[in-house]
Amino acid sequence: MKQHAPATLRNREPIAEVLTSELPGSGTVLEIAAGTGEHAVFFAERFPAIHWQPTDPSPEALASIADYRADHAGGNLAAPLLLDACAPVSWPLAQADAIVCINMVHISPWEATLGLFAGAARLLAASGGPLILYGPYIEKGVETAPSNLEFDASLKARNPLWGLREAEALDALAAQHGMARSARYALPANNITLVYRAV
Repeated sequence: MKQHAPATLRNREPIAEVLTSELPGSGTVLEIAAGTGEHAVFFAERFPAIHWQPTDPSPEALASIADYRADHAGGNLAAPLLLDACAPVSWPLAQADAIVCINMVHISPWEATLGLFAGAARLLAASGGPLILYGPYIEKGVETAPSNLEFDASLKARNPLWGLREAEALDALAAQHGMARSARYALPANNITLVYRAV
C-alpha cells in the first residue's frame, strides 16, 4: 500500500537541485531509509541515467516503495531492498557511486548513523562518490530555529534515542572513516544538506 509523506512534495525540488550538483552523471545511487518511496520515484525520473536503488528497514516502507515503483515508466528504479543502517556490514550492495539519506539521522538511534558512515565508507571507496544527508541539524555558531527546537523535543518525547544531531558530530564521525564534509547547502524549512567524500 502506498504511503504518503507530505514533506516530500515540499522538499523534493530543492533536494534535486543539490543532487544535480553532487551526483555523478551515471552509476548506482543507493538511497538509505527511502521511506514511502516518493523521493525514489521522483529522483529516478529526474535522473534517468542513474540507477536508483531504494532501501529501507521497514516492511511497510518496502511495500510502499514497490507500489510507487510499479507506476514508474523508466527502467532505472530498482526493486527496493531491505537494509538496516544499524547493521553496517550486512548490506545488500557491495559498491555504490553515491549514497543519499533523507530525514533518517534524527529519526533513528545514533547507532544507525554510525552504521551509515561505516557502510558508506566501504561502499563508496572505489568510486569516491558522495554521501549526501538531508534534514534538520544543530550547528555550532548557527542559531537553531525555534521550530527545529520544538521538533527536537517532540522527537525525543516519542523516542529518547531520536533527536536532532550536531553537524559537528557527523564531521567527527566522517573523519573516523576517512571522509570529510565537502559541501553544505541551506535549504527551505530550516533544513540543510551535508555532503561527505573520501579524503
